[in-house]
Amino acid sequence: HIMDTASSKYISASSPYGVNQCSKCPGDTAYYCVSCPCDLCPQCKENHVKDLQTIDHDVVSHREKINYIPTQEVCVRHPSHVYINIVYCKPCQVPVCDNCQTHRKHKKIDVKTAYKTKRQQHRGTIHTIRSEALFYRPVLLPGIKADVKTCHTEFSLYQSDMFKKAQTLKDLIDYVVYDLLNNLLCYFDFKHRCKKQKIKMIRHIVRLRRYEHRYVQPAFTFSALQFLSFTKTALPQIHLTLHTSQLSMTESLNKDDVVESLSAIQITERGNRRVGNQCLLKLTSGAEFHQSLTVTGVDRCLHISCVASDRVWVSDWKNLILTDPAGVPLHRMEDSYSGVGSHTVKSESELIYIDRNYNINKLSKDMKTTTTFIESTDSTWRPLCVYWSSSTGDLLVGMYNNDTKTGKVTRYNKSGQLTQTIQHDNTGRGLYRESSYITGNNNGDVVVSDYVSGAVVVTERGGRHRFSYTGQTSGSRLQPRGICTDALSHILVCDVRTNTVHVINKDGQFLSRLLTISQEIVLPWGLSYDVNTHRLWVGSLINNKVRVYRYITRQDALTDEHRPRPDGDTMSS
Repeated sequence: HIMDTASSKYISASSPYGVNQCSKCPGDTAYYCVSCPCDLCPQCKENHVKDLQTIDHDVVSHREKINYIPTQEVCVRHPSHVYINIVYCKPCQVPVCDNCQTHRKHKKIDVKTAYKTKRQQHRGTIHTIRSEALFYRPVLLPGIKADVKTCHTEFSLYQSDMFKKAQTLKDLIDYVVYDLLNNLLCYFDFKHRCKKQKIKMIRHIVRLRRYEHRYVQPAFTFSALQFLSFTKTALPQIHLTLHTSQLSMTESLNKDDVVESLSAIQITERGNRRVGNQCLLKLTSGAEFHQSLTVTGVDRCLHISCVASDRVWVSDWKNLILTDPAGVPLHRMEDSYSGVGSHTVKSESELIYIDRNYNINKLSKDMKTTTTFIESTDSTWRPLCVYWSSSTGDLLVGMYNNDTKTGKVTRYNKSGQLTQTIQHDNTGRGLYRESSYITGNNNGDVVVSDYVSGAVVVTERGGRHRFSYTGQTSGSRLQPRGICTDALSHILVCDVRTNTVHVINKDGQFLSRLLTISQEIVLPWGLSYDVNTHRLWVGSLINNKVRVYRYITRQDALTDEHRPRPDGDTMSS
């Protein structure tokens, strides 16, 4: 945007042509918001793309607004020529001129078409950089600066310990080498003694045979006197004891000591530096209405799964529809199960849903291929709800047994293999009656909306029961339906008894109620949280309208960092 700013100021100062003024301040226009629409200077553009209210807006440079692409440019390979007929070599992915002989037989397209295609391909990346990376990266700087000051002292301590460990290890190695050399000398002595023992053993065997021969001497040569004399002189020389030598290391060198010395040196992988959402986001004083859409193809909105700010899956008892913000259907699933929380979206925008045969299927991102992810093999247990955890890559499934009228939660890995079953607490009591909606929290908790038992049941990652939320006060008789969690680890659940959405923290403490009848929502049922825009999508039982609300905003200190002063200068933090 520096070039855009410089060029706009140049035109303003030395050209008879007028320059558009920013819609929000006296600055010169350098950008244009297609969504609003409005003109923006560089500073207001930064604020616009970082504000959660406009974070998903399409902001382009003013050059793109007027669709200006130069028609004549100097060829980078042939500086003496200009592009007259601008073309783009598809195989080589470079612009070429008429003199570029190596590309003559290659497939070429118009450079304007190639430019627009490339811009569209990188649009998501640029949006992430603008609205997220440039926002939270500066928050990392104070921590990095603090680490620079403290790392020298800490590493000095570690260095001293490492030197001590190294010296101890060196002493052990030296001792082993010394001991080994001594044992090598013993080895040669051992070998010599073995040879001597071999000779003795051969002679011993000869004596034994001679003795045995005398013992069984034939009768015609037998002499009792000779035998008695032989036993007196030869028998004492016959020994059956074996003499051996062994090669061994000195017992004082303990293998466990070496292992302990090495294992005491710990190297911990810290991973990438990250900023907690608590440092970036906060709750607003109440829910602010953002937009509303009427979903064509459903008569009520029982469950919602956000794909992006411009695409969302909505279902009623019979239909599962992908719709845009205008409510126009983009895709319809014909075999979906008529349950409540029966679909979820993977981080790759793939849809996972329960079909009418109780199989769990996966729809590809391009919506052309449907595959069976988990096949239904047990008729006694049927899936009611699903949730894909982006943090663990696991699929959580709420199951129901119609015979016993009980529920359970099963966990599957990326390959569709069962890895965990959550069904009872530590006393053996069943945790669930009927799991109608399921989600996961940032801390690994599994959160289930069980409307039969009138509770939100929360278990930790390993399956231990943490708490069950039954309402703001005891005896308040919560009637939970749709459920989700947000970036701050809050749990949000629809309560059809009070026509509100309860907000509780990750430990089950009630915080607030969102939405009222005055906000045009009756019987809130379906619920979904958009992790990209931090907006809440709410569907109703009585109609096909979905309303979107904002109840989370960015921290003031961060949004104020680049706020322009009245005189046009930027405030420094």
